[in-house]
Amino acid sequence: MEMALCFEVLENNTVRCNLCQHHCTIANGGRGICRVRENREGTLYSLTSGLIIAEHIDPIEKKPIYHLLPGSMSYSVASAGCNFHCLHCQNADIAQYDDNGTGSFPGRKIPPHELVRRTLESGCHSIAYTYTEPTVWFEYALETSKIAAEAGIYNIFVTNGYIAPEPLQMIAPVLNAANIDLKGFNEDFYQRVCGARLNKVLESIREYKRLGIWIEITTLVIPGENDDAEQLNGIARFIAEELGPDTPWHISRFFPCHKMQNHPTTPTDSLKLAVEAGERYGLRYLYEGNVSGGRESTICPFCGVLAIERNGYKIARINMHEGTCNSCGKKLAGIWK
Repeated sequence: MEMALCFEVLENNTVRCNLCQHHCTIANGGRGICRVRENREGTLYSLTSGLIIAEHIDPIEKKPIYHLLPGSMSYSVASAGCNFHCLHCQNADIAQYDDNGTGSFPGRKIPPHELVRRTLESGCHSIAYTYTEPTVWFEYALETSKIAAEAGIYNIFVTNGYIAPEPLQMIAPVLNAANIDLKGFNEDFYQRVCGARLNKVLESIREYKRLGIWIEITTLVIPGENDDAEQLNGIARFIAEELGPDTPWHISRFFPCHKMQNHPTTPTDSLKLAVEAGERYGLRYLYEGNVSGGRESTICPFCGVLAIERNGYKIARINMHEGTCNSCGKKLAGIWK
């Protein structure tokens, strides 16, 4: 247990958590929506900070991050908890974890300096805070990111994009990149399926961009939920107009999961509709995920030559040097060194 950051004390030992866009008001003895931040007599505590529930070495392409050190490995960690309650969550057992009153959370205590040491020894060039929602174990992510940055390691959030401005500004100097889920493009979908609000997600994504953090967007296309032309075009338009056409958009195929077991798998035609929306709005880097033979390689937007050839999470060939296309000499958007 660790004292939380980003909260304010109200009357009668009530606190308001300002870590994410929910801004939960929490009575004494209560917890926020994430279930892992608790008010104890007017002080907010993080119950899972530093308790690592998942620890793996993954290809950075698995995050998915395609435009930061392609082909490198990323030390990937998570603590329990999430501030969303997505009906289709593939990691619900750890992301939507609830101790059911036992007061006990799973995980091994790994101090930030120890995590950085393991990252260096593994040969990974980055740490990915992933699998669950890093916002709700922000204190650990912040401290680790500072130590990692001093050691020359990149820091990456894989996130639902619901962090509030204050903590994002705190971590921005040491946060290099984020893959942000833009799960749909209407309020009904976000409230019904995710337990959140679209407009607050868009606010956070804009703040990531303003702070100069490299962004890649992911959308899991779910049949009958967010696969209509209005939403797909809305996402493509938002990326193009607010983030810029160099922002990669990962369009991913849904498979039945968690509380959406009865939903069908996404038809490949739905992914094509999303790709067409991206092309319509001039997005330069469009990728398809969770589908065999999908669009996964990076094409130089200037000359049309294959710049990075991918087979799944593996890099087959790179036809550029430090982000510069070998064929036309133009620089592709990303972090390459």
